[in-house]
Amino acid sequence: MVTATRQNTPENPDEASAEVPAVGPGVETNVPVAERNAAVALTDTVPPAQAPGVAVDPDDLVDTAKTPTLMEKVQQFRTRHEKWEMAVFFFGGFIYDVLTISRIDDTLTLAQNFGYLLVLTGLLLLEQRYPDGVEPPKLLRKVWRWREDGIHFLFGSLLSAFMLLLFRSTSGALPYLFVVGLFALLAANELPVFRRLGPVMRMVLLSLCVTMYFVCLLPVVLGRMGFWVFVLAVAVGSASIYGMMRLIARWRPDDSRYVLRNVAIPGFGVQAALLGLYLVGVIPPLPVAVQFAGIYHQVERVSPGVYHLSSVDSGAWYKPWTWGGPDFLMQPGDKPYYFFRIFAPKHFQSYKVRVRWYFDDPQKGWTTYGNGFMATVSSNGTDGGYRYYATTSHLKPGDWRVVLETEDGHEIHRLNFSAGPDTSSGPRVFDVDVSTLKDVKPLPLAQWQERAAAAAAKPK
Repeated sequence: MVTATRQNTPENPDEASAEVPAVGPGVETNVPVAERNAAVALTDTVPPAQAPGVAVDPDDLVDTAKTPTLMEKVQQFRTRHEKWEMAVFFFGGFIYDVLTISRIDDTLTLAQNFGYLLVLTGLLLLEQRYPDGVEPPKLLRKVWRWREDGIHFLFGSLLSAFMLLLFRSTSGALPYLFVVGLFALLAANELPVFRRLGPVMRMVLLSLCVTMYFVCLLPVVLGRMGFWVFVLAVAVGSASIYGMMRLIARWRPDDSRYVLRNVAIPGFGVQAALLGLYLVGVIPPLPVAVQFAGIYHQVERVSPGVYHLSSVDSGAWYKPWTWGGPDFLMQPGDKPYYFFRIFAPKHFQSYKVRVRWYFDDPQKGWTTYGNGFMATVSSNGTDGGYRYYATTSHLKPGDWRVVLETEDGHEIHRLNFSAGPDTSSGPRVFDVDVSTLKDVKPLPLAQWQERAAAAAAKPK
């Protein structure tokens, strides 16, 4: 048996091989064949650091693992900070929409959201075509690892855009619940538990985003709003879900239960829920939105496009006992004027809104007076919107509420105020604001006069 010891290891490697006697094919030997190759097998199978009696070069003890590439380092960093990464993508999509959201009829915004929907639908279909364990096409291999973040960024961006548009178009309790529900989905979209629910929840979100997109688009394109416009948006959303069902069924011909459970039920379930929520008044009436509203003692049109809005301040900063007083100080003959500014997209057809006045009766609770005042509102296509006002002659001390709603009863805006007697003995001093065509919020009279004087002083 050939052995090697550290003390007898020659400096010349050739001498080590010379010590092994050559055995010819016809010479007998007492060394078994297995033992004859023991030294060779030992050095081939056992690492140098574990081979007994073998000299080891110190450099061989250094770990020679492959240096990770930049992409591998990035992937390791993402794994260590997975929760922070989800938070970044969540707030990134939300803040991006907060900063870039514009009018509902903005062509660039509509095109951008449509592009998001196309990319998102394509990614979800590719996930169905190439599930875990199935290698994607060569063209997608380098970016396939980023699909998860891309999907959730797009969901976050679309949901936040719809939430902000709905927030502008509502002020009631029920519509706010729908907005809060969208925000909850937006936040849950980034939670690991939510992600693990897989294709079911993704189909829920996709079905919601598709229909909400057409809820925003169709009124702009058709120039009108109402129940049938919303039904048309739901029909388009349902058609998209049906198309995805047919396509996924071709990829899974032997698994109809999968398509039913993960596509049909969540997709069509969302469409039915949206239709029901619209019927009970939870979903706000897009695309109209109140930009400004207030209660005044007098509203007067002084010139084309210019209104004077007069009110009596019920409190003074130097009189703390007046801070909790009524919002509207009453004298005999006073009437409250509800002045509002409402926006609708360009080329939107004239539509009707109703102003209802409610009084909190100590015995009956909230009661309304009559059927409300109907007003026909037009769209002037500007950011300033269309201005209108309404009043009531049934004023009495107590808590009041004025509600602006569409012709079919969907609430657009509400404003609460309190009325009480004016106990001052001196002459009334009115605070006057000026509402112009281009300024969304009224300007103080002094500021408006300064601006008008400066404009008149400019050389023509």
